[in-house]
Amino acid sequence: MAKKSEFLTYKGKPLVRKDGTIYYGHPADPYVVILQITSTKEFADMTIADRVVVQLVSTDPDVRPRDRIVKKAEKHGLYNAMDIGTVWLERALNKNA
Repeated sequence: MAKKSEFLTYKGKPLVRKDGTIYYGHPADPYVVILQITSTKEFADMTIADRVVVQLVSTDPDVRPRDRIVKKAEKHGLYNAMDIGTVWLERALNKNA
């Protein structure tokens, strides 16, 4: 029987939400993606993400927090944000390998 993961995963990487912020990627890897939901809208009987800031962030503790942001963009909708964040993370991790 497969071991149950502590976290929700997407494409094999952990996906952790804390309030309006979603962290995507392994903290031990050189980079992670941070998605910050800046606005929401109502759709039917649900509240969904409208604007999302996507950041590719270095996990190197020796780098100043301000310099850790490698790429940043704003997208409409969580799907578009996850799409670009996944591409950025995969490229950054493959470049580092």
